[in-house]
Amino acid sequence: MFIATLIAAESIVERDILDAIGKMHPLCEVRSWNWLDEGRAADIHFAEDPDWAAGVLAPHFDRTDLVIQPAAHREKKLLVADMDSTMITVECIDELADYAGIKPQIAEVTERAMRGELDFAAALDARVALLKGLSESAIDQCLEERVRLMPGAEALVKTMRARGAHTILVSGGFTRFAEPVGTRIGFDRRIANVLEIEDGKLTGTVTKPIVDSSTKETTLLGAMAELGLAPEQTMAVGDGANDLAMIRKAGLGVAYHAKPIVAAAAGARIDHGDLTALLYAQGIARAEWVTA
Repeated sequence: MFIATLIAAESIVERDILDAIGKMHPLCEVRSWNWLDEGRAADIHFAEDPDWAAGVLAPHFDRTDLVIQPAAHREKKLLVADMDSTMITVECIDELADYAGIKPQIAEVTERAMRGELDFAAALDARVALLKGLSESAIDQCLEERVRLMPGAEALVKTMRARGAHTILVSGGFTRFAEPVGTRIGFDRRIANVLEIEDGKLTGTVTKPIVDSSTKETTLLGAMAELGLAPEQTMAVGDGANDLAMIRKAGLGVAYHAKPIVAAAAGARIDHGDLTALLYAQGIARAEWVTA
């Protein structure tokens, strides 16, 4: 059995769902459907050929995210998430560079790295080198003035933790951002790169080894082994090329408002909604979310 979850940025009309189900019947036996939140999110339960079902459903609904997955182990017990442009709305290194007056130069490299056009570790070293001499106080200023949580981040993490899931934030960014951000959102663990500082100024280096794609994959696999979980009990979410390895290994790998290379490879993609879409994808209705 499979479940197709429709998550609308605006609204879903019941008639549209019934029309879509009618089109699914030639190759997919639809067992039932139900609202998760009326007009906002709905589940269609069906058997056979999820790829064909996706092809029928996707063009039928405008500004609606579609997640299709096996019904078994739908609710996940492990979440591994990226930070920049996933759990927060910005790329911290780009915003930090703005305080050094070199944001356009840094942001161009960041974009290329996230698209998979550059080696991540080498690109990080090159960008951090350009920040040499920047005052340490710029980090706290950036955190206060620029860093904002992605809508739905707290609800996603706090709800999953309340239901017994383990949550890990793994960032190719920096601990000086990941620690306060991860603590505020509610992650069990936080992993990121360490910016090296001497005499109150950035040295232009990060502590090695760099937290990169392989670190994210290793973190996911290590947590699975530690917790005794099967891959289908796990979820990974990110937006950039350095998230691809963990997204491919997770039971539900999610590309969140992602770069094309990630969106093309992920098992699920969220292009319209916020991070609460990942609660709907697990069958958790709004009334069950933890928001405080």
